[in-house]
Amino acid sequence: MKHDRQITCVVTGVAGFLGSHMAERLLQEEFTVIGLDSFLTGNEDNLEKLNANEMFRFLKLDVTERIDIDGPVGFVLHFAAPASPKDYEKIPHDALRAGYLGTYNALGLARHKGATFFLASSPEVYGIPETSVQPEEYVGRINHLGETGLYDVAKVAAESLAMAYHKMYELEVRIARIFGTYGPRMRTDDGRAVSTFVLQALNNHSLTIKGDGGHKRSFCYVTDIVEGMYRLLMSDHNVPINLGSPDDISILNLARRIKLIAEPQSRIEFMPAAPEEPIVRKPDISLARKYLRWHPQVSLDEGLRLTVVWFRQHRVNDH
Repeated sequence: MKHDRQITCVVTGVAGFLGSHMAERLLQEEFTVIGLDSFLTGNEDNLEKLNANEMFRFLKLDVTERIDIDGPVGFVLHFAAPASPKDYEKIPHDALRAGYLGTYNALGLARHKGATFFLASSPEVYGIPETSVQPEEYVGRINHLGETGLYDVAKVAAESLAMAYHKMYELEVRIARIFGTYGPRMRTDDGRAVSTFVLQALNNHSLTIKGDGGHKRSFCYVTDIVEGMYRLLMSDHNVPINLGSPDDISILNLARRIKLIAEPQSRIEFMPAAPEEPIVRKPDISLARKYLRWHPQVSLDEGLRLTVVWFRQHRVNDH
């Protein structure tokens, strides 16, 4: 689908993993894109392809401050948020500020411009789930005082704000609960399973697993998530929708697959289990299938292979 080049999309967190990929997709669809980032956790290298496109403009800006954009805006996409487990430890207050104040300011821009608002949310809104598969209507069980409590609460607050603006001001909103995305441009220091295992293997270190590795997660390659986000953006679905792989895998088996692809000689070591670790995080994507005609296309093995290739070429020497 091609669009009038005069339609402008504002993308917050554009130097981040998902924000940069989504901005590229919007440019491919011939939107004009204005990207915002403070580089708190974003990587300026992620803007390289974007900056080469004449339809892209970058503004260094902290979304927790007022957002002023000249001219008409058709879409506001809010990705800005410290999302790494390590961020929760180092800058927990910034996760909450981006979740609440950042969303409030991005919503204010969307309302002022009459734009559709897109929120990149998280399965963390489900907290420590008591169900093996999480559908959108599951209300979750969050420990707001736990290790990830501030991030969990931030995403809940962001969704609540978005829905409040939809109900009060009839603002068009799109909310994607994005499960386990991986692929090129992942942060090497984000503490997530895929990036951690890949770097450990490529650097000939042991792959370290917290607990016995029996807890399960679903992982979805970034191009599939971008396709789902774009379809959601173009839809008329105003309530949260899950995007992710309906297939899960144990963390131990994930480590074994990455070991085989990246460095078969690597060892696997076990560490003390993390507190309050969800046993299973797996999305029900029935709504995405029904309303967006979407489901993942890239297999886990192929996605991991592509991710290892990218890390080997771009990031392995960083650590």
